[in-house]
Amino acid sequence: MKIKLITLMVLSLFLLACTQNPNRDVGVATGAVVGGILGNQVGKGSGRAWATGLGMIAGAMIGGNIGSKMDRQDHLNSQRALEKYSDNRPSSWQNPNTGNSYTVTPTSTYQTASGPCREYTTKAVIEGRSETIYGKACRQSDGSWQAVN
Repeated sequence: MKIKLITLMVLSLFLLACTQNPNRDVGVATGAVVGGILGNQVGKGSGRAWATGLGMIAGAMIGGNIGSKMDRQDHLNSQRALEKYSDNRPSSWQNPNTGNSYTVTPTSTYQTASGPCREYTTKAVIEGRSETIYGKACRQSDGSWQAVN
């Protein structure tokens, strides 16, 4: 039963991630990880595997929705928030083309062997619906920030 559930989860994530939109892909991956962790903490006994799987799928859908709605300028604003804003200082904007609004808040900064990484929260209002994802990103050698799982 657990093998079937894991197979179903993996196939669902592959279907959700089949896109040419890198923002959506990052959102799907980040959302799936966070959703799986939360589902695992909520589930008890034999229901833990189901809760983890449902959390992964729900998280992937929410994260993918946020990522797919972000355009190039939204992505640049997110990068700027990670680069310029101190921990717990939010950066907010509204996209004039879509009407969607975003708030990116770096929550923790730490060093790795390859450079700085940051944990962050993205709160978005997309088509009137509020959504939140949590993620981690590390600065690349070219100065950009890349989401990591």
